[in-house]
Amino acid sequence: MPTPRDAPPDPRFVRARRGVFAVVLASYVLSFFHRTAPAAIAGELVRAFSISGAVLGTVAATYFYVYMVLQIPVGVLADTLGPRKILAAGSLVAAAGSLAFALAPTWEVAAAGRTLVGVGVSVAFIGILKVSAVWFPANRFATLNGYTMLAGNLGAVAAGAPLAWAVGLASWRAVFAGLAVLSAAIGAAIWIGVRDAPEELGFAPVHAPSARGAAAGRWTDALRGVVRNPATWPGFFVNVGIGGSYLSFAGLWAVPWLTETRGMPRVRAAEHGSALLLGVALGSVAIGMVSDRLGSRRGVMRASAWLYALSWLPWLLQVRWPLPATLAWFGLMGLLIPGFTLTWTVAKEVNRPEHSGIATSVVNVGVFLGTGLLQPLTGWLLDRGRAAGDVAGAWRGAILLLAGFALLGAVSTLFVRERAPPA
Repeated sequence: MPTPRDAPPDPRFVRARRGVFAVVLASYVLSFFHRTAPAAIAGELVRAFSISGAVLGTVAATYFYVYMVLQIPVGVLADTLGPRKILAAGSLVAAAGSLAFALAPTWEVAAAGRTLVGVGVSVAFIGILKVSAVWFPANRFATLNGYTMLAGNLGAVAAGAPLAWAVGLASWRAVFAGLAVLSAAIGAAIWIGVRDAPEELGFAPVHAPSARGAAAGRWTDALRGVVRNPATWPGFFVNVGIGGSYLSFAGLWAVPWLTETRGMPRVRAAEHGSALLLGVALGSVAIGMVSDRLGSRRGVMRASAWLYALSWLPWLLQVRWPLPATLAWFGLMGLLIPGFTLTWTVAKEVNRPEHSGIATSVVNVGVFLGTGLLQPLTGWLLDRGRAAGDVAGAWRGAILLLAGFALLGAVSTLFVRERAPPA
């Protein structure tokens, strides 16, 4: 009798796992839309609530604070309860938060709504990583991460120029009310269509039983083992620097920077943000496939991270290019960013396979710690500069801060260790 690893692919099983992956992927795409949407509506939020740059940064970053705090608990829940329950519940919480954000009369209520959105969507990424780890072979994990990031960043692209255009036709409140309905629908689809493991649909397991989940009641031992593993932590700091600078810039400050320092209209500036995110989407697939093909994580990650850090130089040097050149450079920056996504693959491979949810969640905290620090810090720098009458100098400091975090991420790749995935 063939083992699960040796069994020939069953067309019914292939269709089933594609369906499971697609439904879970929809929740992740929506989470990415929420992640970067404030960049396109920053001006509307300032006008609606009469807030400063620091407060705007805080409103946007509440998503990342709660996302960061919940990553490790979500990893534990993914390994114990399974992704189906946490993803369905998370979608409903995100729906409530999106509706609260849409109806908010004050910035405090808007921040509370965004916090609820962060709670709800905090399960999306770890959930899809767990689905990928359980339903697919290990040597396809990085490639699946690439497709996941492609889809997620296409959601973020929709939160750029298309969102700015939609807000011009309707209002940002109407858009977020619609997102609440969509979140609830995705939650229902997950509950109906997703299962935690192939066995729940009558198929043979993809992996040996020890690789499919942490035993209930032993998650504390699993978390302790991941945290005590020194190979876990370099990826965490890669994510603080690369992921933090990327999401802070794309998710909030790129559009205001271009409108205030380059005099671009909002929609034109949002097109640059979309170019950056489209580059990330395409680069994610390429990096995942190259990494799986070469069987190398560290080398690909290092090359990508250092080139991304260097890509900030034109903005540090205040180079002024014509519009096509700035659009192209934003796209190039995006192509270079996704090397940091290999930290999730490394985390899974340097820890026990049954602890994949916890391991990936620990390193993923770094992305949101970096973003949660950078978004309000950037706003604080801008507020100080505006108070002193030096907006240009404030933006120079803000770009230097973001570029410095990108460099931190690149340096951290030098300490990453890896273990080759099984064939």
